[in-house]
Amino acid sequence: MTQLFFSDYEVAEEMPPLVIFGAGGLGREVLLLLRQLNEAQPSWQVRGFYDDYAPATPTVGGLPYLGTSADLNATAEPLAVAVAVGSSASRAAVVARLTSEQLSFPSIVHPAVALGTMQRIALGAGCIIQQGCLLTCDITLGRFVLLNLGCTVGHDATLADFCSLMPHANVSGAARLGQGVYLGTNATVIQGVQIGENTTLGAGAVAVRDLPANVTAVGVPAKALGMTND
Repeated sequence: MTQLFFSDYEVAEEMPPLVIFGAGGLGREVLLLLRQLNEAQPSWQVRGFYDDYAPATPTVGGLPYLGTSADLNATAEPLAVAVAVGSSASRAAVVARLTSEQLSFPSIVHPAVALGTMQRIALGAGCIIQQGCLLTCDITLGRFVLLNLGCTVGHDATLADFCSLMPHANVSGAARLGQGVYLGTNATVIQGVQIGENTTLGAGAVAVRDLPANVTAVGVPAKALGMTND
């Protein structure tokens, strides 16, 4: 007799396996994102968490802690990984440690975020785009870019590898963010402004002119700490 239904376990086993690297708060938020994706369309069998610092409990969000980056590199089967690390520099360091050829890094996008073909949006490997984000058109996101809750990215913007946007950060049209740029909560980059690599724009700051690499800028308009000239 043909079986017309399957158990939840059997359906889960048919989906490709995925683990989350990062067992902190962002990791739990990414787990929620993956569960929301699976509700919309079953996509991933989420197995658990890896982190080089073991959590205080053996489970995180109801899933097991599975080990360190060395343990993850030792996997004997193909395994997708979501790198849930908020700091740009720390995320880049984690990715550099995950060297096994068995590992892949899919981009994970909340099901309510529009990314239609007509928008012409390019995503590198390992991007994470959370709920409430709005991207318009002709946008390029590099590898392992993180857009946290409610971020906006305007037309012709480019965000290089390992950029991190915290909740409700805004990148206006034709802005350019260098590798590893970090925008704090509610930070804004005005149209056409360029932010140098590894620069941090503090929470609520507004970049109205270009900022150099490797600085921290705060305020409205944003100024690099230690710089006094307008």
